[in-house]
Amino acid sequence: MINTDDTIEVKGARVHNLKNIDVTIPREKLVVITGLSGSGKSSLAFDTIYAEGQRRYIETFSAYARQFLGSLERPDVDKIDGLSPVIAIEQKTTSKSPRSTVGTITEIYDFLRLLFARAADAYSYETGEKMVSYSDEQIRDLILQTYAGKKINILSPVIRSRKGHYRELFEQIAKQGFVKVRTDGEIVDLEKGMKLDRYVTHDIEIVIDRLKIDATQDNEKRLMESINTAMYHGDDVLMVIDQETNEPRYFSRNLMCPSSGISYPNPEPNNFSFNSPKGACPDCNGIGEKYEVNEKKLVPDESLSIKNGALAPHGPQKKSWIFKQFETISQRFDFTLSDPWKDIPEEAKQMILYGGKDKFTVESKLLGVTRDYNIDFEGVANFIESQHKSNSTSLVRWAREYMDKIQCPTCEGSRLRKESLNFKVDGKSIADLVNMDIIELSEWLKNLDTRLSDKQLKISSEILKEIRNRVQFLLDVGLTYLSLNRSSKSLSGGEAQRIRLATQIGSQLVGVLYILDEPSIGLHQRDNEKLINSLASLRDVGNSVIVVEHDKDMIERADHVIDIGPFAGKHGGEIISEGTPTELLQHHTLTASYLNGEQEIKVPKQRRKGNGKKIVLKGCTGNNLKNIDVEFPLGKMIGVTGVSGSGKSTLINETLYPILNAHFFNAVKKPMPYKSIKGLEHIDKVIDINQSPIGRTPRSNPATYTKTFDEIRKLFAQIPEAMIRGYKPGRFSFNVAGGRCETCQGGGLRVIEMNFLPDVYVECETCQGKRFNRETLEIRYKGKSISDALDMTIEEAVVFFEHIPKIYRKLKTIEDVGLGYITLGQQSTTLSGGEAQRIKLATELSKRDTGNTFYILDEPTTGLHFEDIRVLMKVLNKLVDKGNTVLIIEHNLDVIKTVDYIIDIGYEGGKGGGKVVAKGTPEQIIKDDKSYTAKFLKKELN
Repeated sequence: MINTDDTIEVKGARVHNLKNIDVTIPREKLVVITGLSGSGKSSLAFDTIYAEGQRRYIETFSAYARQFLGSLERPDVDKIDGLSPVIAIEQKTTSKSPRSTVGTITEIYDFLRLLFARAADAYSYETGEKMVSYSDEQIRDLILQTYAGKKINILSPVIRSRKGHYRELFEQIAKQGFVKVRTDGEIVDLEKGMKLDRYVTHDIEIVIDRLKIDATQDNEKRLMESINTAMYHGDDVLMVIDQETNEPRYFSRNLMCPSSGISYPNPEPNNFSFNSPKGACPDCNGIGEKYEVNEKKLVPDESLSIKNGALAPHGPQKKSWIFKQFETISQRFDFTLSDPWKDIPEEAKQMILYGGKDKFTVESKLLGVTRDYNIDFEGVANFIESQHKSNSTSLVRWAREYMDKIQCPTCEGSRLRKESLNFKVDGKSIADLVNMDIIELSEWLKNLDTRLSDKQLKISSEILKEIRNRVQFLLDVGLTYLSLNRSSKSLSGGEAQRIRLATQIGSQLVGVLYILDEPSIGLHQRDNEKLINSLASLRDVGNSVIVVEHDKDMIERADHVIDIGPFAGKHGGEIISEGTPTELLQHHTLTASYLNGEQEIKVPKQRRKGNGKKIVLKGCTGNNLKNIDVEFPLGKMIGVTGVSGSGKSTLINETLYPILNAHFFNAVKKPMPYKSIKGLEHIDKVIDINQSPIGRTPRSNPATYTKTFDEIRKLFAQIPEAMIRGYKPGRFSFNVAGGRCETCQGGGLRVIEMNFLPDVYVECETCQGKRFNRETLEIRYKGKSISDALDMTIEEAVVFFEHIPKIYRKLKTIEDVGLGYITLGQQSTTLSGGEAQRIKLATELSKRDTGNTFYILDEPTTGLHFEDIRVLMKVLNKLVDKGNTVLIIEHNLDVIKTVDYIIDIGYEGGKGGGKVVAKGTPEQIIKDDKSYTAKFLKKELN
């Protein structure tokens, strides 16, 4: 009997494609699960072990609490022993909220807020002087000292620089028994019905007391009472005026500027939070960006007339109120709705776009009478602004089509109020700190203690310790180049995962089972070592770590490796070898043969020369790019490499792709700043294949995603029997009423709700899981119904549909990228990450290439095994052989060594990156001593 204290025992796992497997995983070790993409690695790690851990945790709640949580399904496994609490660190779990930043996920921002609330010095935003705050006793002593023997007035400021006539305010002040006020620097008696000019800005103070300062007991007592009264009416601020010189001086219980008298509330942590109304910039509500109407989007084509649809939101002329308004405006400014927009008078354009009020009369020459017209028009742009503020998501989405996202002009993207930005520690505001790269922040924190006052040190020593620890963990997982202000939705899957890993290391838990999904994605070989050390440190404090990974270094450093295979999908799901990395090499599995060098991805004998043409992009300065010029030779396979955060995505995804996309497809995404681009005439379309997941609903499947199902439905609708019955392609869709089985609404399954147990899915008894009704299934092509077609694997379907070119081309591409084993109707939710990535790839690759197409792939090797990469490269090489250009952003050396031309960006990530370090063939690159990529590539090529 194995002691379950040292191992996790999984017996009879049958989730997805697992073939009733038993596996023993050692605890408190670093265990790697590897195997082909789709072989069942995630099914074992996430859908079996993690799902069971989650379910057991939820089972500990009372039945009452569970009904609100929704119970979790028990994974299809006989039993799991020795399972400790499980934490999964997946790729897809970061928040897509614009309010979530690296600082908030790692909790560093929370500690910074505390530091600034307790230990920062405040400065005035008007004069830049240090703010002061006094107690009532200090104020009394200061007045006695400063104004000894002088006559003074004590006043309460009630209105500061605001317009209005203030009649009610004066009445209220008089009712409270005061007789004098100071308005705009002049002391006057309060009179009945007194008011000011309502269109001018005013300052108003109540005169509380007028006295001569001497050091008698009575005088001190009177002064103290006056100070209390003045503070009460003046919202904790009072003003003292020397009667001779008329010089004002302010005193406050809160923080206050000694010369201008503006005061800040005493700081609390939420004054520095952009998610709280106390700290958020009032203009953008703490998001740092705003939407602004773009006139070019309202009037895309100035040669059109209003009648023909110059105003994009309203389209061509219709019988509607808004076009009547345009008619009236056209009479007022003497033009017609048939005039091109560019010929309309400027005033009229302003009124149409931004509204206005106007009265005018028109004389009718025929009848000899005059008519009065009133214009009171909101304006097209203002109407779109108001729709953008509405509660309906569809209206907001519609309004955004005519708007641009801009940095908020008030807070300049810092998200905070101006008061919060004027609190400083060592001369830096909280916004300065969150905009630093992590590595800069760590430098600043290093010797901070020597630059703080004793009081600040005493308050902040614990807080600084926490901040330093957390910053160090981020450095340990290779995220030196991120800033705390970076929005979490702009992070790649691997970055988000490593941030969560850093947060977990920071929490110092012990005895936990961590499961990670390919944490090395998007990580340069240089930082891989750091990541593996972080995982090892999690293990060393007494946790068990399971990693689903294809990375060679990670497999070699593991304590125990489980290889699942032999192939993918229904041909996989078995354990083909397990043991230490050295034991693994003795088995002749696919993974082992790549590790011990029996098989490898070959380096091409010679690099392609290309077609001699190139695209030249000059003066790129987005994010951290240092005004660089880059050449992309066409007709080759180009690899863009460099350490994480060096600027690869900024250059390709945010500068080059938006330029090409706008040029060929009129896309509206604005590229990052650049000076010029030449050579666009040499290509005729661009296709971008990025990392976003494909539709993850049970109704989405490979057939619907690749649009093959549309063609199959059209084919079935052309069968004579279907035409006789009048069936259209919609009849063969399981998403709309008509042809689908109405009992399960085309799902093939029915949900049976169990109150305290997880819902049970049973096959629909009406259609036996076929999704369609009897009449639809009677239509057959080559003896197969539409439901049989969905149950075919891609391999079978390629043979079955080989005479229908449109369907065959799409299916053949899916087979070429190595997915012959999945079925056409397999739910997208059951596809692994690597499979989903390749279906997306196949969809794009099946579009007709022109021989001049420019493909951009962002880390296509995500989730792929060595063998899958070999298959993928075969497909991409075919494309380049036809004359197309393929550009790949990649860290995987197996891909980098096979490309024709490398553009290496670096040297470091973040502010230390953004330059082109080296360019040329892999053989030329390895001669560069400074490039990190060259160092690792040298080993591969030799």
